[in-house]
Amino acid sequence: MRLSDITSADLETVLALNEASVPHVNSIDLDQMRWFASNAFYFRVARVDEKFAGFLIGLGPGLDYGSENYRWFCDHYGDFGYVDRVAVHKSARRLGVASRLYDDFADKLRGDADCMTCEVNIRPPNESSMLYHQTHGFVQVATQETEGGTKKVALLEKKL
Repeated sequence: MRLSDITSADLETVLALNEASVPHVNSIDLDQMRWFASNAFYFRVARVDEKFAGFLIGLGPGLDYGSENYRWFCDHYGDFGYVDRVAVHKSARRLGVASRLYDDFADKLRGDADCMTCEVNIRPPNESSMLYHQTHGFVQVATQETEGGTKKVALLEKKL
């Protein structure tokens, strides 16, 4: 497995995987993906046998970003690394892609932040994601209704 920083050549492939991963991640357009490429603290892609396998976008505090969940962490934490979205291509699942990306993000955060944060849908439920995060040391610190009450998320943190 090889990790690399996002390039403009990767953006459409990343966007396609993002859209295939809805509702576990929110739908976005190419302009929003470009915004992440320009503003994210961490935006890396994974390749297995040179084939695109997944990506993770991680944000630091203080960005002008409208996500209700990101804003919650900005309002309650000083320094943190926020996993905005992570997705793994179906052909690369169970190969450790997400774990490798999370570990790499944590390594980059060390010294700058003392925790990694994220949210997981609990309405509609994303049970596999919740189990993954709990198994990897994340604990729930709050819940939040989002999107006008149509979704509810568990807000999670992992101390680094």
